[in-house]
Parts: sequence; structure tokens; C-alpha cells
Amino acid sequence: MKITKAKFIISCPTIKECPDLNLPEFALIGRSNVGKSSFINSLVNIKGLAKTSNTPGKTKLINLFNVDDKFIFADLPGYGYAKVSGKTQNQWQKSLETYLLKRKEIVSLIQLIDSRHPVQNNDMQMAEWIKFNNLPCFVVATKVDQISKNQILGVCKNFEKQLDLPVFPFCKSNGFYNEKILDKIEELIS
Repeated sequence: MKITKAKFIISCPTIKECPDLNLPEFALIGRSNVGKSSFINSLVNIKGLAKTSNTPGKTKLINLFNVDDKFIFADLPGYGYAKVSGKTQNQWQKSLETYLLKRKEIVSLIQLIDSRHPVQNNDMQMAEWIKFNNLPCFVVATKVDQISKNQILGVCKNFEKQLDLPVFPFCKSNGFYNEKILDKIEELIS
């Protein structure tokens, strides 16, 4: 799949405010600062479309992006460490769960996990919650440009074994793995 255009649509605090866009949707989930915004920017090849930050917890709303009028990326608040209160984290968690369970447009979740670290407890808990709720999902191992090329395959295989989900490597700096991820997305929307 070749992407020719993408645009930001809206930021919403909860599912109630999210418009019905009549397009298949891919919800991006992952720890705070795992690279969800960088993932969007790289796949659509538009630098700065989704706002990136070095500070965990900057994504506080559900951010929707239209990609080629073919599908929607939903960039969701991260789970795990963020410089916000416990009350705010709990509100995010509740909003996230409601969105993932009730948003009928979702075709698949995409769980992003940092390849530089072992699967974290909250990544595993999220994967178990996804399975428990019988939601479609695949995993993207982010930041593979920051590990050795010899480690990439092993990290992906280890993630697959632990999470029992398909895993795709991702590198924002060169887009080398983007085609396989876009092929997976195209397969799921056709």
C-alpha cells in the first residue's frame, strides 16, 4: 500500500466526542513514550503530523488521523509511566478501555512495545486484557534502530512467543520496515 496523503482530524477526550468516520480504524496502544506518534509520522511520511515529545504522558486525548481516506489511525494516551497524577492515569485507563471495547470502527489494535527492553508488566497486562476481550491485535516492536541488527529478529521472536501475537519491527529513522506493516494494514481492511 502506498500512502499519498494523511491529515489530523480531531482530538477527543472520550469516545462520546469521537465522530463516526465510516472508515476502518487502527487503535495505537502502548506505554507512554513508546513512539506511537513517530509511528504515524513515519508510516504516512509526514514529519510532525502527530505531535511527538520526549516527556511521557503528553498524549492526553484520542487523536484521530485520516490516512488516504482508506483508514483511521487513533493515537491513544499511553499506559504506564507518565508525569501525571494517579487520578488522571485512572481516568485515561477508563477512557481507553471504553474506547477499545465500544468503538465499532476498530478493525485491529496495534500494540507498540519498545524493542530495547523486555516486555514490561503493563505491556503483558494489556496483551492479556486484549486476549480476554477477544480483540484483534498485532504488535510493533519500536526503536529497532537503537538495537543491533543481529538482535532485531530475536527480539521480535521473543515478543511473539511471550504475547502470542504477530510482531513487526519498526524503525522511524529510515522506514525500512514500513512496507510490511502497511501490507498487514491493507490485508486487514480488504
